[in-house]
Amino acid sequence: MRMRKTTQLAGVCLTVAAVVAALLVTSPASAHGAMMIAGSRTFLCWEDGITSTGQIIPQNPACQAAIAQSGPTPLFNWFAVGNRAGTTSGQTAGFIPDGKICSGNSNYFDFSGFDLVRNDWPKTHLTSGSTIQIRYNKWAAHPGSWRLYMTKPTWDPTKPLTWAEIQSTPFSTVTDPASVGNPGSVDSYYFWNAGLPTGLTGYQIIVSVWARSDSTETFYGCSDVVFDGGNGQVTGIGIDAPPPTPTACSATYSITNSWPGGFQASVTVTNPTTATMFGWRTNWTLPDGETINSAWNGTLSQAGSLATMKNADWNKVLSAGASTNFGFTANFASSPIIPALTCQSP
Repeated sequence: MRMRKTTQLAGVCLTVAAVVAALLVTSPASAHGAMMIAGSRTFLCWEDGITSTGQIIPQNPACQAAIAQSGPTPLFNWFAVGNRAGTTSGQTAGFIPDGKICSGNSNYFDFSGFDLVRNDWPKTHLTSGSTIQIRYNKWAAHPGSWRLYMTKPTWDPTKPLTWAEIQSTPFSTVTDPASVGNPGSVDSYYFWNAGLPTGLTGYQIIVSVWARSDSTETFYGCSDVVFDGGNGQVTGIGIDAPPPTPTACSATYSITNSWPGGFQASVTVTNPTTATMFGWRTNWTLPDGETINSAWNGTLSQAGSLATMKNADWNKVLSAGASTNFGFTANFASSPIIPALTCQSP
């Protein structure tokens, strides 16, 4: 089965942005956000349906069934699975009925199709006990807190999801996390690191709950995941689409020079696949209070301690086995530390 990363999004958003904006003018609630990593059902069904013409036509059978039940509105409002009928923000069991958890029993739009009991939803492949960077889109920014819950190992995927089948204690919580990008874009998101529960295998669901602290509004989502040793690959999207460009690259970090209070680093980006890669992006967390002074051979962006380097125009295309490099200078508090890097095609 073909896999691709959920981060392969840039470039397709502009073709539908105007349509999305127009639909939201008369919406009963402004758009907000949804899980991107690990992708929620609404987000991955939106990504699954994107075409080169700007139309959104799902290929995944579960996504098709969801739209057949709820209509096309969820495709343009994948970030609005919310409910503001609660007396407090963040209510779960006793407020959202069993069997309506993935739709949040939404009182904005009809998301009931995303509660359908199916085993063919798009899935993110993960490793139990590992740490992943959660990304939650911020189509509209609000203060608040997030709680991520996991289904119990004994949950029954052949029946509607109930609160009794979800762990009562969240495995990840965060309040007002760091974010990147401007609201109203798929490139903007909150992010934080989350340790995944240990001892899990096979198909599970992550239930996300975003509780606003400035209103009673709460946003919900279900992310279908498989614990099989994966590191974020997604299956079940774009089934009938042409094979995507490679989505995995490697990045090797080395310190080439240092001086009191500063250093110079070089990162080599390599396409290890057998197909041409059209663009790359490398992310890392700046350790020990480091700050970057200058960079070259790419476009650098920073949000707090998160650094991202994207390709320049001239080193965007990497043929099979080819490499390029970028560099930067930075200040440090004690001594240079080589961080862990992630690398993917954007």
